[in-house]
Amino acid sequence: MAYSTGKIISLDARLNGSDMDFVSHAHSDHIGAVKSSKSIICSEATAQLISAAYDISPRLANEVPKTISLLDSGHMLGSKQLYISDDHYGNSIVYSGDFQMMESAAASRIRIRNSDSLIIDSTYPDPSISFDAREDVETALSRWANRAVKYGIVLFRAYAMGKAQELIRILNSIGITPVVNKKISAINKVYVSNGIKLSYVSAYDEDSDYESVLQGNFIGVIDSKNFDNLASAMAYAHKKRVYTAIATGFAKSFRFNVDAQFALSDHADFRQSIEYIDAVSPKKIYTYGSNREAFAKNLKRQGYDAEPYNAKSAEADIVEESMASI
Repeated sequence: MAYSTGKIISLDARLNGSDMDFVSHAHSDHIGAVKSSKSIICSEATAQLISAAYDISPRLANEVPKTISLLDSGHMLGSKQLYISDDHYGNSIVYSGDFQMMESAAASRIRIRNSDSLIIDSTYPDPSISFDAREDVETALSRWANRAVKYGIVLFRAYAMGKAQELIRILNSIGITPVVNKKISAINKVYVSNGIKLSYVSAYDEDSDYESVLQGNFIGVIDSKNFDNLASAMAYAHKKRVYTAIATGFAKSFRFNVDAQFALSDHADFRQSIEYIDAVSPKKIYTYGSNREAFAKNLKRQGYDAEPYNAKSAEADIVEESMASI
């Protein structure tokens, strides 16, 4: 995101010549600028998660301009939107980052402000993809897990940061304390330190009731790349049936090699994106990310003034004086 004043802010990516680098949240595909940047803008929780998950200490900006605000995006712990405004000239722009309109079990609810321009995430650009109500998905997941664990071991494959903690919260709500692996345990500690209560056991936590839980049927939440092999090893070691599951928005589009899949997403679908856009009420929309072309076309069909994002188009949309204080 470039301005005529010569200041450049990168958006969740490495950008040569940027003055500041915004990191909306701590997922690995959004922290490309962290290693090389000397001026990161992100939430404190995001900085903590980056340190815990990747052993990198983000070098935070010494001073963030008063024209910049960070707004909760609802995606995961610490996830933020970047909002830039200039009250004197009355212009504003917001970058959504990854966002979620429905309330998550492990993230702050999204906060929305009106803005003249919007740069919006394009993860789900297709109007045909529509997620069920979050309560219904959580209920279906809970019922299946409760039933399956009576007959054996249950393994949920989950991204270690964000989805794992959401699953733990859902399982905790029905009285289940899951077993987690080392990486998820480390990330859980950041969540707990930020006020997100999680009940879990792990071989890597002192005073954990890990061995006791493993004596009976149990539910595991893991992020192993060798998930299928681990499930087979568990079945052999414990002499029990192992039921496998995954919780992801992509369950709406793909069939995974698991016993059960649940379309529990931490992203907005197309319908939710429209809801978000209408709440922001921008004059101009820029679609951002790998699906930006398709998303822009579909928004245009809905009557919105949208085009795929690039730094030049965003710069041209902002009145020269509007960001003069940055």
